[in-house]
Amino acid sequence: MFMRLPKKHRLIIMSISVFLLLLMILPTEQELTSKDASSEGFELGKRYQVAMPQQASGSITDSPIKIPSIPIKDTTMPDEPSPSAIVNTVNSQQQNNMSWQTAKVRSGDSLARIFKRLGFSAQETYAVSTAQGKDSKLLMKINVGDTLRIASNDENQVTALEYPLSKIDTLYINLVGDKFQSHKESKTVEIRQAFAHGTISSSFWNAGTTAGLTDAQIITFANIFGWDIDFALDLRAGDSFHMIYEKKYIEGEYIGSGNILAAEFINQDEPFQAVRFTDDEYYTPDGKSMRKAFLRAPVSFKYISSNFKRKRFHPVQKRWKAHRGVDYAAKTGTPVVAAGNGKVTHSTYNKYNGNYVFIQHGNGIVTKYLHFSKRAVKKGQRVKQGQLIGKVGATGLAAGPHLHYEFLLNGVHRNPRTVKLPDAKPIAKKYKTEFSALAKKRIDTLVGSKNAIFSRITKEESTQQSDD
Repeated sequence: MFMRLPKKHRLIIMSISVFLLLLMILPTEQELTSKDASSEGFELGKRYQVAMPQQASGSITDSPIKIPSIPIKDTTMPDEPSPSAIVNTVNSQQQNNMSWQTAKVRSGDSLARIFKRLGFSAQETYAVSTAQGKDSKLLMKINVGDTLRIASNDENQVTALEYPLSKIDTLYINLVGDKFQSHKESKTVEIRQAFAHGTISSSFWNAGTTAGLTDAQIITFANIFGWDIDFALDLRAGDSFHMIYEKKYIEGEYIGSGNILAAEFINQDEPFQAVRFTDDEYYTPDGKSMRKAFLRAPVSFKYISSNFKRKRFHPVQKRWKAHRGVDYAAKTGTPVVAAGNGKVTHSTYNKYNGNYVFIQHGNGIVTKYLHFSKRAVKKGQRVKQGQLIGKVGATGLAAGPHLHYEFLLNGVHRNPRTVKLPDAKPIAKKYKTEFSALAKKRIDTLVGSKNAIFSRITKEESTQQSDD
């Protein structure tokens, strides 16, 4: 077809074809420039450093070649963070995605049962209960009434747990990576000193309650002086007590009372004073122990229903017989403690004594406790003074709830209220100087607070009489 064209047309087509071929073969000026620059600045097979924009660290060096910016991921490895830093980071990152649930521990509950109730799997229960750290074992001791807070993510997987152990301590378990870690945090407790006083009108218990003392404080106070004073029979109207004790605060909020630091009881115009030392024991201001070898009364009682007598008409058997112990009337369930250190020789039941416990002490002394509603020790068990051994009841030959308490010395019954009790050891000589300084300071504070109260009361009474 090409050859059939006129000669003039064939020449034009050939000229155009040659021109186009030359354009395709010959390099452009830009390509020549780039080639020259490449041959002058770089050599084949040699490595050159090129500055990269957004480099993580280091200075940027100018380069004769400009290349497009490429985002570079920083692969620099930071120092390994501490466990607490990991937990805080995880908490801050997950906080917005967490969904919290609160569970109150019910009777018969376990962690597994609680988690199942909230919709979590047994695998998650195991993972949380075996969290790294020694504190995770505290989850095995949850008590009825305790509260747990459990957090989960959008996939309903457990991510955190909070368990308040007390007003001071809280257990935290957090998911860090693919494992749980546990730790316990304690709030700072501020200790302040407070003063309390009261006057006996009917009973020490009522006077203590009127003075604003808790049940525990009243019992502790009575135990301090319980070796010297019978709080059922020795008290008289007008007797008084005074004490300095601790009050605990967390972040300004009162959370409860602490130890009694110094105390005084004036019984029938005779003062008894006690100071607490760092060994948690109480001593007289001159260093003698307030603790005797045996408690006068091993129970907090309302009154003595029957004293130690040679002859007494038995209320159940309806006949006269010796009463070789003391009956302390008290509510059913009132705790009874061991009068001294010793070994339980009997802990059983019979139709006369009901539930009873006998304890063998040193130096030929035996104490007996009858009519328990429930026993708390077993035969052969060693007990310490003040340890719970049972609870008041009316089992056996008993007309009502009370503790029948006997004291035997070398097989002979003695009156527990009047038998002479040996003293415990005084303050150690190496602590004598330290204790003397502490005792003086606390007794001076006690006396000063007492005088201030009396001055205020006297002033108020004087003002009232003037108004009248």
